[in-house]
Amino acid sequence: MGLYFAASVVCFITYAIDKSAAIAGRRRVPEKTLILLGFACGWPGAIIAQQVLRHKSNKLSFRSAFWASVVLNVVGFIALSSPRFRGQYTVSGTVY
Repeated sequence: MGLYFAASVVCFITYAIDKSAAIAGRRRVPEKTLILLGFACGWPGAIIAQQVLRHKSNKLSFRSAFWASVVLNVVGFIALSSPRFRGQYTVSGTVY
């Protein structure tokens, strides 16, 4: 869970930098970077940033890609956390 926290902080800060750049007319953070940061366990921070900063919350193409990355991350987390992935099997309460 520490990975998700750290990645979320980085992702939130990146969204804040992009929001600031958008307001000031400076060079922006590429949307692919924001999506990748969300996919790399930062999506909780991205969701918070989208709500708190009101940033990237209306563009449909971005939201669709973002939520697809969230689903893929959650599916990956579940798969990696499953006993079958780790090679553990339980038979009658005994872990093998």
